[in-house]
Amino acid sequence: MRISARNQIKGTVVEVTKGATTSHVRVDIGGGQIMTSSITNEAVDELGIKAKSAVVVVVKASDVMIAVN
Repeated sequence: MRISARNQIKGTVVEVTKGATTSHVRVDIGGGQIMTSSITNEAVDELGIKAKSAVVVVVKASDVMIAVN
């Protein structure tokens, strides 16, 4: 698969929590770091994502913001 996004991080799925329409997928990317992605339940099912699945986290964003109070 070829993709334009350059921020690609290999990892292993730790947990998939399904909601009414959206799932939260927690991915261990190493070094004690976990990334969480919200994707549709349909995508989880179609891609066969489950705990211990090897995946690639792809980050493509025009803006990433951080705010403090």
